[in-house]
Order: sequence, then C-alpha cells, then structure tokens
Amino acid sequence: MFLGFLPLLEAAANDERNLVKKAVNWALRSIGKRSLRLNREAVRAAHRIAKLPSPSARWIASDALRELESPQVKARLKERG
Repeated sequence: MFLGFLPLLEAAANDERNLVKKAVNWALRSIGKRSLRLNREAVRAAHRIAKLPSPSARWIASDALRELESPQVKARLKERG
C-alpha cells in the first residue's frame, strides 16, 4: 500500500511551498522507517528526487537520505525483521 504513495511524493517534490516540502519529506521518511523493503524503496525514491532540478527536491532528498540511511534507522529495521 505504501509503495503507491512514492510516485505521488516524487511528483510533489518540485513544489516550493514550505508546508508541501515538509509534508513530502515527512511522508518519505515515515514510509522508509516502516520496514527494510520500504526503506530500500524510499531511499531509491529519494535518489530520484535528488536528481530533480529544484532546490526543494534537493532539500527533501538530502534530509530524507540523512535519516533513512543512518545506522540507527538501519539497526532498528533489522531488529524488526
């Protein structure tokens, strides 16, 4: 179910409005912290977002990747199985 939201987040990543930018970032991070599989897909989506020609998209991607690729998040997800 959550995978279906990733394309919507990628489409909204170019929006420069502050609340939209934060919402996309929070949603991407929240999805990526649910399971190892969703983490992998959210990280892939963040890398695609990083390639978009928008400062907003680059901020979203860098902030999300900082958390989703952190050792703490990876360890927590591995514990869950």
